[in-house]
Amino acid sequence: MPETPFRSGFVAIIGRPNVGKSTLLNRILGEKIVITSDKPQTTRNRVQGIHNMPGAQIVFIDTPGIHQARSRLNRFMMEEALSSVKGVDVVLLLVEAGGPGRGGDELMLDVLRGIGVPVVLVINKIDLAPKETLLAGIAAQSALFPFREVVPISAASGDGVELLVRLVAGMLPEGAPYFPDDILTDLPERFVVAEMIREKVFRLTRDEIPFSTAVAVDAFKERPEKGLVAISATITVEKDSQKGILIGRRGEMLKRIGTLARKDIERLLDTKVFLELFVRVSKDWREDRRMLKELGYE
Repeated sequence: MPETPFRSGFVAIIGRPNVGKSTLLNRILGEKIVITSDKPQTTRNRVQGIHNMPGAQIVFIDTPGIHQARSRLNRFMMEEALSSVKGVDVVLLLVEAGGPGRGGDELMLDVLRGIGVPVVLVINKIDLAPKETLLAGIAAQSALFPFREVVPISAASGDGVELLVRLVAGMLPEGAPYFPDDILTDLPERFVVAEMIREKVFRLTRDEIPFSTAVAVDAFKERPEKGLVAISATITVEKDSQKGILIGRRGEMLKRIGTLARKDIERLLDTKVFLELFVRVSKDWREDRRMLKELGYE
């Protein structure tokens, strides 16, 4: 009996902000490598997550949400999202259950019409939509584009995700794996650590502060004699008032951010972590080309 050929390839996950792209990737990988929050535009960079299964390796690419780009940072995010579909083997268009999406779906569909690879419509948050609304949404979305498959899921609960992964694996070309089978992402640890800190800012602060914040790891030192990793990081904001809010009264807010981030980082690195945080002000950094490059948004 002939041996089943191994399949491998790249799969882009695209969609509007806050539809659950990062939650889906974390669910597939079984580990948290992408930050999430209930605020739109949490994801700013493309993130590759590597899923190994019998007979296949799938490299999923999480992307920033498609949105109207106003600042230079937002334009970078849009370029990251739209360019992610180039050279991939499959595209997952993630939408929310309940009917056609709003602003951005037309742009995504225009891009998808010219790529020539299978496109799967993934309808997320089915646990939050009545069955009648879900069926109407599937019909409306399916009329917009010749999707290869339509798969309803709940990224939060995992319902339908295993089926989605099996379908995607079957669409990949035959070929050897791109990465060793013991890694989840090709991202450097410094990047993931910075993102975990930024996630806590998104979760604990309000108004414009999350969107005006960037995080960079300044030092990452393993100290085996003490059984820990010492990390220092700087949170950049745009205004003095934002710095005051982030630090908080007697440093309480910064302490909360650091404590929650440290717990996630310790799980990631599987070791104790000493985390030191600083806050600096860089006026209008989201429009400053030099600052964007320094902070990793090139």
